[in-house]
Amino acid sequence: MKLKTLLTLALVGLAGLTGVRAATIKIGYSDWPGYTVMEIAKQKGWFKEAGLDVEMDWFDYGASIDAFAAGKIDADMIVAGDDMVSGATGAKSKIVCLVDYSDGSDMIIGAPGIDSIKDLKGKKVGVELTLVEHELLLQALKVNGMSPSDVTLVGTSTDKTPQTLASGQVSAIGAWYPISGQALKQVPGSKKLFTSADAKGLIFDVIAVNPASYGLHKKEWSKITAIYYKCVAYLMDPKTHDDAIRIMAAKVGADPAEYAKNIPGTHFLTIPEAKACLKKSDDMLSIYGSMKLSDKFYLANGVYKNSQDPSDYVVPGVIMGLK
Repeated sequence: MKLKTLLTLALVGLAGLTGVRAATIKIGYSDWPGYTVMEIAKQKGWFKEAGLDVEMDWFDYGASIDAFAAGKIDADMIVAGDDMVSGATGAKSKIVCLVDYSDGSDMIIGAPGIDSIKDLKGKKVGVELTLVEHELLLQALKVNGMSPSDVTLVGTSTDKTPQTLASGQVSAIGAWYPISGQALKQVPGSKKLFTSADAKGLIFDVIAVNPASYGLHKKEWSKITAIYYKCVAYLMDPKTHDDAIRIMAAKVGADPAEYAKNIPGTHFLTIPEAKACLKKSDDMLSIYGSMKLSDKFYLANGVYKNSQDPSDYVVPGVIMGLK
């Protein structure tokens, strides 16, 4: 048997043991704008142009995390904090790309008559427990001199928060775009009380990769990271902005004009900005500082027991190697 054939069989065997596909690289993504922007690369054929065999797999956000944990996909576009939760429970990863940070699209939304976070004292708030909106709510309470005990949390799936707010069961909800936009539209008189623009860097989004896939395909992951920033450049370029919006809005079934209004709520990172966010500090606009805050949140809420070190996840060399 030829040496080349033996090597191929060895790689296939390794892929079978690790859950990594030897040929196609599968990436999970969902309806957050910072993830949906990758639809541009898919539609434009940029992966094939770069000599890559990439399959973008569309999920509901939570389902994408489950698929990654089960080894069904090689990577997931995910909130950095949620990635630590997956890692703490066994699905380790390598963060190769800093995608964005939320800059207003994650919201605490009050029911009619609720005009401020302080108005929520003694009231019920519907959030998906231990996910990012829960963390955002705690930050909102802290900034307003309140404590977690000042509100009663009602565990609510994020996609159900508009209906829950409309029903009158709660005085506020936490949701991310596009669901936050749906809530504001469905409940007349509802309003934003606190958003991620008030806590820049609290919620970072990343591309998290199965360590075995990263080990086998380092060059490919470098190319994929570069393509992500190419998508961002296409969105930001006035000449191609409208086409980018059309592609992204179509993927989530939204009106392009309405979708465009909400794009500023996501701070899409450029390569220079991503490099700046890789500087180690306790500031929330450092990926390390942001993840440390999330680690404290998860430990305090019993999501996992052992502290997670951001340095065990972040692979800065991929971004730092880009021009």
